[in-house]
Amino acid sequence: MTKFQRQVLKRFPNARLTWNDDGNRIVTVNGISLASQYFLPETKDDDIAWEYAALATKVTQNFNRSHPERIDHTSLEEKIARIENRKSRGRQNAKRKTKTA
Repeated sequence: MTKFQRQVLKRFPNARLTWNDDGNRIVTVNGISLASQYFLPETKDDDIAWEYAALATKVTQNFNRSHPERIDHTSLEEKIARIENRKSRGRQNAKRKTKTA
């Protein structure tokens, strides 16, 4: 089992290597080709088919991680508020130090 097979099977345990009518190998999950979603070419080599499927799963994960609808904006607003509070406290402390000096 190659590194790419392990990556794909970890994410999709029911992924299978299948052959189409032209003799090309594709990795499918429930009848859906992983690599064709990103227009990756079909190949006649098993290892390259698994590599393309691993690349497709990585890209999917990155898209899902940074998708705007998945981001919780309340946590972002809280983070910005904390940063602004730190900045204002820093400015106030800097003014106090210059007055006493």
